[in-house]
Amino acid sequence: MGEVRKLQKKLRQIENLEIKISLTLEEKIKVSKKGELRSRLAELLLQHSGPQQIQGIVGKEEDKMKRQVEEVTEQLVACRPALKIAREERRENERIDGSQTDGRGETHLPVSPSAEEQEDAEFKSRKQTWEKAKFRLRTLEGHSDIITCAVAVDNLVISGSRDTTVKVWHVPTATEQRNLGGHSGGVTCLSAPPLEYCRRLARVFDLAEKERFVLSGSTDCCVRIWALSSGQCVKSIYTFNAVSSLCFTPEGEGFIVTGSDAGKLQVWSWSSLENCQSENAHLDAVTTLQSQGPLLFSGSAEGCVCVWEVSDERTEPLRRLHVWGPEVTGCGGDDGRLILSPRGDRVFLSCGKASIRILNWRTGVMTRLTNHSSTAGVTDCVNQIPGLLIGSCFDIINGESTINLFSLPQSKYLVSLTSSDLPRILCFAAWLTASGDHRWVTGGRNLIVWEQLPGSFKKRGDVTVRQDSRLEYCLLESDRDSEDEQSEGKRESQRWMF
Repeated sequence: MGEVRKLQKKLRQIENLEIKISLTLEEKIKVSKKGELRSRLAELLLQHSGPQQIQGIVGKEEDKMKRQVEEVTEQLVACRPALKIAREERRENERIDGSQTDGRGETHLPVSPSAEEQEDAEFKSRKQTWEKAKFRLRTLEGHSDIITCAVAVDNLVISGSRDTTVKVWHVPTATEQRNLGGHSGGVTCLSAPPLEYCRRLARVFDLAEKERFVLSGSTDCCVRIWALSSGQCVKSIYTFNAVSSLCFTPEGEGFIVTGSDAGKLQVWSWSSLENCQSENAHLDAVTTLQSQGPLLFSGSAEGCVCVWEVSDERTEPLRRLHVWGPEVTGCGGDDGRLILSPRGDRVFLSCGKASIRILNWRTGVMTRLTNHSSTAGVTDCVNQIPGLLIGSCFDIINGESTINLFSLPQSKYLVSLTSSDLPRILCFAAWLTASGDHRWVTGGRNLIVWEQLPGSFKKRGDVTVRQDSRLEYCLLESDRDSEDEQSEGKRESQRWMF
């Protein structure tokens, strides 16, 4: 299995090289070998999955595998909640005599379902709904390089690209509305302030009260503030560092927070647009910034996650609450860019591996949510909309790109969505239409709008909805990621051996 792992690692590195801005001659040679490496890996996987592998398991090795299977079975049985067993017994009694019993054996008349039963029923209903979902895909053409970021504002999608432009798209007609040129380097990040804060800035610049703004950050060290109705850049902020991420924090008067490619966080007042704090927060590029109420979460290329309290009552608005390093998060290195999405005490992390990491930012407890059926999967981005966790997945062996949906708050797998020739998804934005249907936009080599079709739509959609049973019941507790990865590798090896 050693060669299989080496090939997987090489393919993972090549896929990450392909999304770099520029390649050296040596890197170009490596990329040119992708097809050859994929073919060799496919041959090895076929050999390991063949019947000769089963015949080769004899003696102590066979006994060892039997013990492992028995241990897993025992663990699954042992993990069956006592409450669930008691509930099943109670249901059986109710089926027989139409009554209900409590934990003390006393009989009562039927009552309404418990919260857990209601949650189960809601999950089943949601799963059935998504199994029937249909989407139409439309490609928005105009960028000449990789799309790195996208946000949604009303019926508009705003995208940023390595081609240095920010583009505004009208989604219902799938047309380019504006091309916002002004950056001299690749656009790395976008943020759309809430309407209330847009009104405040509109008064400052004597613009219409309904004006909406979008912020863009670039490798040219600038943050630009754009008025969407006119496409005018109303303010350019020079940060002295290549901007790798940014976020608007709606706390007090509001703040713009930028992250640099050297690990620095800078805070800018929304009312004065003046710098009010600089913090050397990380050892490597800040790849993600997200706000949640009075909290700000930052993540970096070295795999570190920081939690900050934001307040406009202090001279320096940011105060660090927690720091969790790569030894806790399991992210960092050459695997991929760390992206996070907070929810309450949990932070969902994607960092180029086959699973979504779930960090309890208060305690440091890590959980892994399987997002791919093998270690050949790459998770590039994770996002949330009400009741739904969305993770992108890219298979480095066959080049297949997938979106996996999980129900929140349980983090239980629902369905997987894919389409032929769907490119690797590097950024994602989502919103709901007035009718409650989903609209998404994904970016990478192409910018694609996903529009959910009504249930009455008779024709076949552009997206295949499928079930991957290997993603069900795969929420795993973990203390150390190194141990997780080793066990994941062992499971992968066993899967091929059987």
